[in-house]
Amino acid sequence: MSHWLRRLHKWAGVLLAIQFTLWMASGVAMSLLDANEVQGRAFRVKPPVPPAWPATVLGPDAVVAAAGESVMAISSGWLLERPVYRLQNGKRSWLVDAASGADLAIDARLAQDIARASYAGPGKAGPARLQAPTLETRSHKEQVWRVDFDDSEATSVYVSARSGNVLEHRNSTWRVFDFFWMLHIMDYGERADFNNPLLVSSAVGGLWMALTGVWLLFASVRPAQFVPVRLRRRASVKLVDGQGVPLREVAAAAGDTVYRALARAGLQLPSNCGGGGSCGLCGVRCAGHAPAPTAADRAHLSPRKLEAGMRLACMLPVQRGVDVDVGLALAAMPERTGVVTKVLALTPFLREVTVRPAGPLACRPGAYVQIHVPAFRRSADDLAIPEHHRAHWQALDLPPELTNAEPVRRAYSVAVPLERCGGQLTFLVRFVAGTPAGRGCSYMYTLKPGDEVRFSGPFGDFALRPGTRPKVFIGGGAGMAPLRAMLHECLARGAGEPLHFWYGARSLADAPYVDEMRAFARLHPNFQWQLVLSEEAGAAGTHSGLVHELVLDRLLRRHADPGSLEFYVCGPPGMLAATRAMLRDLGVKDEDVAYDDFKI
Repeated sequence: MSHWLRRLHKWAGVLLAIQFTLWMASGVAMSLLDANEVQGRAFRVKPPVPPAWPATVLGPDAVVAAAGESVMAISSGWLLERPVYRLQNGKRSWLVDAASGADLAIDARLAQDIARASYAGPGKAGPARLQAPTLETRSHKEQVWRVDFDDSEATSVYVSARSGNVLEHRNSTWRVFDFFWMLHIMDYGERADFNNPLLVSSAVGGLWMALTGVWLLFASVRPAQFVPVRLRRRASVKLVDGQGVPLREVAAAAGDTVYRALARAGLQLPSNCGGGGSCGLCGVRCAGHAPAPTAADRAHLSPRKLEAGMRLACMLPVQRGVDVDVGLALAAMPERTGVVTKVLALTPFLREVTVRPAGPLACRPGAYVQIHVPAFRRSADDLAIPEHHRAHWQALDLPPELTNAEPVRRAYSVAVPLERCGGQLTFLVRFVAGTPAGRGCSYMYTLKPGDEVRFSGPFGDFALRPGTRPKVFIGGGAGMAPLRAMLHECLARGAGEPLHFWYGARSLADAPYVDEMRAFARLHPNFQWQLVLSEEAGAAGTHSGLVHELVLDRLLRRHADPGSLEFYVCGPPGMLAATRAMLRDLGVKDEDVAYDDFKI
């Protein structure tokens, strides 16, 4: 339930955040406007004290008797300097001249005179125009005369065509206020209904957000976290190997998570979210009884892994003691260092960074390491941009400085088996533009040969499986890195099974290692290389479209038995999700699909 509640809470929060911003912005804007100008009082003459009612005019009885129709109500008043009676029955209301008893109509000239008499500004009156009620006179359901004045506020005076009363003074300030009032109450039609369905729905949604936020707070935060560590019951986390043999025991406090307990002991598991349950990188296997999976476990771990006892360390509580197999994460215990030996711009926004570790390192194809990105502030001029890539970078409108306020860790897959490049780590880094730009890629793109970097790893369970089943590699963007390392490994050991590599990019300029892949295809008859471009058509040796759709149309639908293939998938989140859904719809079993999720 918490998993779906989090997703609903997130998307409902986005929608409500938009309306909340409009509420706040419109409220601020309305409060800054001058109230006198909004209410039209700036150029409006205060009604004069009426003179004494003249004794020479007709009396009410005489006016009613002469009306010729039933009269339900009669009142006296003044229209400019003329005494009048206002009569009303169930069908209409009308004016009568109090001196003569004749009906009095509000024509254009009289309406203009009435408007001019109510106006004290510097503008000149234009002609009176008869019109039906508009948004500016929405509270009066009758025909009105509109008289515009040519002042700086574009004042319009509205006079009732029935009673001759001045109904409204409207101006530019009021019109601005009215626009923000519409946004504030969410009545985009009449701009008057404070109880309209949109506003009520948003208010109910806000209440729902508050209640679900409280629920998720209690679901996410354990009560023990509010108790100081020194006051909690002692507990422990025992690290074991794959056979259950104890390797090390770490002291913990009841209520800790495995991730927090190990971090306190200096053993930092891989994580892009700092133990927040949103990246899914800190998976460990419970050596004994595994607790029920949390919503975060189900969101990031496959059913097969959950059944095998895998859980996210940041969601795994420590009560008295827990035994966990952290697998390759044991390599995280020592922090490692390395020196940058080469930085190569492969495409405008893909860069190869090569690092020589300080000591020997074992790393299988498909694994990744976590680069420790320090807090930094560097000039955008530190980005070494090749001349033939400058046009692409100029379109990004980068800020003058690239910054990172606090240390973070970012995962990068190894792009070549270490034994094939002198024991060095080769990373493929995509630059993520934005405001601000990506913290990890900004750091990696400002590295130069000779710079020292710190890292942990290698990590991950994305790996080639033993056997000789035909393999299909599907990648995009920086997903080229682990797939390229796997392909190097297959070809180096003389793999004879069919190998298909389908790679998607926006354009030919965005695709790395194209010449290398084409050379592999010429040298190895069992290897087929297919480049798919989504935003460029006609390039020689390429296909146009989306990579997962081309794999389906050009390979899988023509294959006698797609279930006999192994799939290795890595790329941007959208491409990865679409490819996995396509394979699932085709009937390919989940255990035949290995993938590396960037966790973005």
